Amino acid sequence: MASDADAAFYAGAALCALDNLVRSEPAWAGSWRQRLALKCAVAAVRLAGRTEEEAALRDAWYLRPASGDPGPAGSILGAWRHLASRPPTIDAGGLAQITEWLGLRIDDRYDKLAETVEELAAGDKPAPLAAAAIAGHVVAGRGDAELLAWWLADLVLARKLGWSRPVPLLVAQLYSPAFRSGDGRGKRIRPGDAAFERAVCVALANGAGDGLRLALDIARRAERLAAATPKLRAKGAGEAIRRLLDDDAVPGTLSTRNLSRFAARRLFERLQTFEAVRELSGRASFRLYGL
Repeated sequence: MASDADAAFYAGAALCALDNLVRSEPAWAGSWRQRLALKCAVAAVRLAGRTEEEAALRDAWYLRPASGDPGPAGSILGAWRHLASRPPTIDAGGLAQITEWLGLRIDDRYDKLAETVEELAAGDKPAPLAAAAIAGHVVAGRGDAELLAWWLADLVLARKLGWSRPVPLLVAQLYSPAFRSGDGRGKRIRPGDAAFERAVCVALANGAGDGLRLALDIARRAERLAAATPKLRAKGAGEAIRRLLDDDAVPGTLSTRNLSRFAARRLFERLQTFEAVRELSGRASFRLYGL
């Protein structure tokens, strides 16, 4: 593993590149953040002792009835989707909602947690070390709250960097060599461990790189979508396109005031011919589409 100084340098350089992207606010930023939220949720679900992968998590979220319960794994995805879609702030009410989604029971050990987030966000620690600090603080207070520790780490990182919305990064690296001792194949480094700050820096360097590569792929598809838009004749196509740019996936059964389910299906199939969207489920029915 890199030295502390090397790890901090790599993290700083990678986050600088990512910061440039975030501040440019591309039209497809919502889709990008939600795709990263899904990747984080896969690792978070694994940490919770479950086995759902991306496809199962998408199904749990997008195919549930309106306002329906997405189940335990889908609720974990919901927590990271919430993180990616709102300003990086948290209060007692928001904390209670997040802990419920993560399957945690709130108690008096959380009473000052929102204040601790604010203190770290306003403090002098560099962003990666502030993210490590909140994760360590949460786990020190309650060992079964590691999911919340990772969720808050990305929130504090966004606050320190001045981002309008968090970019889900850290927990997706949880099972990578960045959080393994020795040569990257040893014991998992947990929040609060001696090498945790260095591991967070390495994970952020790797996670930022992964995020930039994903952004490049989504940007290319968004360009194809923009080029295809003038060729679309379906009334209400604009709303479907907006949803594609804002979210990880859109159900093929989308129905709006100006777009019927039948028209939506034809619209998505036409966009596939332009290679502007992909069908994400691999099914012949109950399809999901995204950039």
